[in-house]
Amino acid sequence: MQQNYPKILTFAASDPSGGAGIQADIMTQTSLGCFPLSVITALTVQDTQGVKTIQSVTASLVDHQARTLLDESEIDAIKCGVLGDIENIKVIAKIISDYPKIPVVIDPIIASGRGDSLITDEGLEMMIRLLFPVAEIITPNINEGSLIITKNLFDEIKEDQFFIGKSLLEFGPKNILLTAADHDLNSAKVKNILFNHSGSTVTYEYQRLLLKYHGSGCTLSSSIAAFIALGMTTEGAVAEAQDFTWQTLKYGLKNGRGQLIPNRFYWMMQDPEDDNEPQHH
Repeated sequence: MQQNYPKILTFAASDPSGGAGIQADIMTQTSLGCFPLSVITALTVQDTQGVKTIQSVTASLVDHQARTLLDESEIDAIKCGVLGDIENIKVIAKIISDYPKIPVVIDPIIASGRGDSLITDEGLEMMIRLLFPVAEIITPNINEGSLIITKNLFDEIKEDQFFIGKSLLEFGPKNILLTAADHDLNSAKVKNILFNHSGSTVTYEYQRLLLKYHGSGCTLSSSIAAFIALGMTTEGAVAEAQDFTWQTLKYGLKNGRGQLIPNRFYWMMQDPEDDNEPQHH
């Protein structure tokens, strides 16, 4: 019997370490029962310790990759990660505008976990202007959100998470999941907040994991896209994706000398009797 899995089209850079980037997206989406289709936007040289270099793919090649897939397959969700240069962002925005019924998940990645820059100021402004208004959800961490709104890291400003989240809504996305693993490091809990354009919020609290991870944001945004593609509401997808991501970090892999890599197939080795429910609303 022929099986038809939900399909996700992802625009992202390649990460040869498998920690982040298109490799993380493919593993996450596959683990959750979706079929990943991928458009490479940039090539990187990186490992678990950081990004050495990044080279954007030409916009014409990005366009050709995406439209070839879209012409053939029915897509259930689109996910955007590192997009390369300004011309790529323009092309991707035009592609998305041609398929307005497909829900879009955007991970507005500004830098790697080590702090290596992955987008120019001009590229970030273009992403905000062209892509945020068409997003079903964006998933910035607290520092990305703060940099977008104030040009400063979150700990350098006097505002709270609610100020950042509500300010980001003004750029047009329907929903924002603002994550805060990099804030209040002495707290035993991590508090993430979902903001909806209607004005409602949902707060999620998780047990803090004390290690550092390479690719947690890619895993979270791709799992949200996967659960949306599987038919969940955005709020339901956000809740499930955070639980899934927490587990991938709990069972993270030590593949190199740097940060751990999320284990997107943790369930293959998990004891079914082990109850690791991390979430509290």
